[in-house]
Amino acid sequence: MADPKGFLTTDREVARTRPVAERVRDWNEVYVPGSLLPVISKQASRCMDCGIPFCHNGCPLGNLIPEWNDYAYREDWGAASERLHATNNFPEFTGRLCPAPCESACVLGINQQPVTIKNVEVTIIDKAWDTGDVTPQPPERLSGKTVAVIGSGPAGLAAAQQLTRAGHTVAVYERADRIGGLLRYGIPEFKMEKRHINRRIEQMRAEGTKFRTEVEIGRDIDAAKLRKRYDAVVIAAGATTSRDLPVPGRDLAGIHFAMEYLPLANKVQEGDLTVSPITAEGKHVVVIGGGDTGADCVGTAHRQGAASVTQLEIMPRPGEERNANQPWPTFPMLYKVTSAHEEGGERVYSVSTTRFEGDEDGNVQWLHLVEVAFVDGKLEQKPGTERRIPAQLVTLAMGFTGTDRQNGLVEQFGLALDERGNIARDTDYATNVPGVFVAGDAGRGQSLIVWAIAEGRSAARGVDRYLTGTSTLPAPVRPTDRALSV
Repeated sequence: MADPKGFLTTDREVARTRPVAERVRDWNEVYVPGSLLPVISKQASRCMDCGIPFCHNGCPLGNLIPEWNDYAYREDWGAASERLHATNNFPEFTGRLCPAPCESACVLGINQQPVTIKNVEVTIIDKAWDTGDVTPQPPERLSGKTVAVIGSGPAGLAAAQQLTRAGHTVAVYERADRIGGLLRYGIPEFKMEKRHINRRIEQMRAEGTKFRTEVEIGRDIDAAKLRKRYDAVVIAAGATTSRDLPVPGRDLAGIHFAMEYLPLANKVQEGDLTVSPITAEGKHVVVIGGGDTGADCVGTAHRQGAASVTQLEIMPRPGEERNANQPWPTFPMLYKVTSAHEEGGERVYSVSTTRFEGDEDGNVQWLHLVEVAFVDGKLEQKPGTERRIPAQLVTLAMGFTGTDRQNGLVEQFGLALDERGNIARDTDYATNVPGVFVAGDAGRGQSLIVWAIAEGRSAARGVDRYLTGTSTLPAPVRPTDRALSV
């Protein structure tokens, strides 16, 4: 245990963000650089090293949280990094982007503020990069087996790194022009600067992983031919089909999916574009969807100089305390104020969009909405609550409905789907096609980055066992039926 009295003598302290007026003028990460290191050892001391560490169960990766908290408290950063990497290939990603279900499961959270696990995690990995503790780990010998990984998001990268380290020759295929998937083009720079992805890619290249960009399996390469070329295939293509909003006026100009809007803003930061073709500058912006993707659209609109930003959510406003039906250590639905929300804008709950209204040139100008409420378990409109709000740019951030079915990948492989439209797989992450496996959102449905990495690691073990009859890769950290559940 780090400090037996740490949780009694030290209050919770989280990473400090830069002033709003400063950070909305740039695209750098919102946190004050270097602000965590001076306080993180004391924050780690709040960990009680519980007899039953429920944080393990809260984390899909089963991170060894009490162990690296103790090392962080003692400022043994090398040992902390080793413990962190034992279960997580990319802690700099999860430490910045994960909603931290581990903190919701922290035993201290029963009657106090939980340990700042996420902040400790990101401090450990940033320190490890600064001190050179993160190095390539090439395999000692090659197996002679080849694996293709389709998709370079967190699931694909995790699977590729594990399989490369197991000695297989791995090639990652990505349809975009850069590696990273939604980490690259879906996550704004102010949440995670892309240098973090770039240095991991260089580490993986040094280990032997090959990368093939601007190649879409199903269009550029027939999936069946790819299967014949490799001994095994891992599909980690994500759940990239955006949920649409089929209401009158949807075809007006200025209404876009979030994944049309956000990647263009990121391409400006990559230097590919001078100005985004879809910009919020000077416009009244409405974001439909109250989740993290919606918040990313809000923060992006602020930085592009929107005249106003309104975020709509059909569900009621969550409470600030746990509901009785979401007891500890489950992950509660709580009212969350992200850095993007701190920067301004209005959030409107319990409303449904009924139609869009445009000008004579076909550009969206107004959004009509109505208040809704649950009646006998169903959402119903409240009469007399209809109104319209200005909307010159609308982004649809209502989630995703499954993997892309338009590029032919599913049909060309001959893959079976489950009842939710995801690619079906067994407990080893194997599909109905021999030698073809699936990991991440493509098989699980839309989920968290931490689940994507966990599934990538678990699928890699299944592939390794398929290729060699056994596997030296780490076993999944939780029962397989739980790993495949939602």
